[in-house]
Amino acid sequence: MDTTQTLKELIGLSSYPVGVKFYFDGTEEIPADTVHVRNHRYCQALMRARRGEHVVLDGEGISCPAAAAAFGFKDLPAGLKSGKGLSGFGITKEDETGAEMFRGMTTLEPNTLKELYLFPLEDSAISPDVVVVEDTVENLMWIALAYVNLTGGRRIESSTAVLQATCVDATLIPYQQQKLNLSYGCYGCRDATDIHTGEAVLGFPYKDIGKVKEHIEALSEKAMPNSREKNAYTMLKSAKAKELLRKDIFQNHSK
Repeated sequence: MDTTQTLKELIGLSSYPVGVKFYFDGTEEIPADTVHVRNHRYCQALMRARRGEHVVLDGEGISCPAAAAAFGFKDLPAGLKSGKGLSGFGITKEDETGAEMFRGMTTLEPNTLKELYLFPLEDSAISPDVVVVEDTVENLMWIALAYVNLTGGRRIESSTAVLQATCVDATLIPYQQQKLNLSYGCYGCRDATDIHTGEAVLGFPYKDIGKVKEHIEALSEKAMPNSREKNAYTMLKSAKAKELLRKDIFQNHSK
């Protein structure tokens, strides 16, 4: 069983972890049997890869102007740059709030990235740059805890504007800063994809996949099953039931 299959089965992920490969110079060959998507947001390409497809997204195919700007494919439109776009959607109350969110956006240098290749991680022979996982919050918690173990106990400092959760938070930040980053999701990906209300997203550099697997295996031996069995909660309920039974017996005896 390979590394990603191990992660998927030990954690119980509902879909594939996704590998994301950045192609800058246009000379590297993308594996065959890929779909060059058009009129897709980045989060939608990620959704298709999460469900098992191999997809390629470029500046012509990407339809989300914010993600296109983040990846350096296109300039950020004036309506978004001013913040009016976000206030128009009801995402922010003030234009300036939206403008500040975009000023803080992590981006690539304009016109340097050629294509993005997104694929189910366990189903490709190439090594990606970033691993992105969308799943339930509890499942992502174990990956985050594995990463805390990987870094020797350092707390995870994550960055999000609750905007561009998949493209910036889970892909670009892990790529540029070479660390895990967590996100709650955002208006865009929740509107445009099948991500569930109880799911979120994280990304981390692919170079860390082996250590993440190692620590997930360790967590799965004791911590993970014990936590999921909810033993402490069961004991609390049992103690509460016994307390109520004692009160009932006492009250009946007192009559």
